[in-house]
Amino acid sequence: METVIDLHCHVLPGIDDGPETIDGSVALARAAAAAGTSTLVATPHVSWTYHNDADTIARLVDELSARLTAEEMALEVLSGAEIAITRLVDIDPAQLPRLGLGGGPWLLVEPPFTPVANNLDTILLNLQQRGHQLLLAHPERCPAFHRDPRMLESLVHAGVLTSITAGSLVGHFGGEVRRFALELARAGMIHNVASDAHDLARRQPGISAELEQAGLGPLTEWLTQEVPAAILNGEQIPPRPAVTLDISMKSSRRRSWLRRD
Repeated sequence: METVIDLHCHVLPGIDDGPETIDGSVALARAAAAAGTSTLVATPHVSWTYHNDADTIARLVDELSARLTAEEMALEVLSGAEIAITRLVDIDPAQLPRLGLGGGPWLLVEPPFTPVANNLDTILLNLQQRGHQLLLAHPERCPAFHRDPRMLESLVHAGVLTSITAGSLVGHFGGEVRRFALELARAGMIHNVASDAHDLARRQPGISAELEQAGLGPLTEWLTQEVPAAILNGEQIPPRPAVTLDISMKSSRRRSWLRRD
């Protein structure tokens, strides 16, 4: 089984809509390890609903890591955050780097779940100009990008990367989200696939199986090892390998809106 670096998982206890207890966190971590994950980045919400901060996140990562070590579980847990774009203006600029994935330069930013997002691209590009590197969490689930896909395309061309939720590729969030995600895949606009796991019932920590099911198996190593390792290490993103994908779009009525190289 190939090892996976999961850049987006809600594994910390009692801090957002993930597990409520440390036992629940351990169970989620164990399931992730069984699915092939070797490194898990804890990315609790930092939003108006969940007022989390870097100190709290770091403390819980240490507590969970100690528990996993005690249970002899070979799974590395790193700190991070899923930062709602609506909270960015409220966070002390000096504190933003402490919310980076694995302590590195990349911020995982969550776009809104609204059909209209005024100045979304401007906010992201301004953040980029301030020296932050940006990874968009589940853009395939953002109605504003469905409504204006060229905005997402422009952001990618500007150097913003995308992290797709594995479940989106196989219909866990509905047919429209699946079609949009697969269109992004066909256009070469997916840079990472993560679990965005929350629990063991509806939001499980699988990645590799979903990639195979969606026809993205040949990109698994790049999407789940090479790119996330570069993100965590602050290194240059490796180029996407030239592979042939077998992505079925039979159920899609969406016309292609993306330019392809």
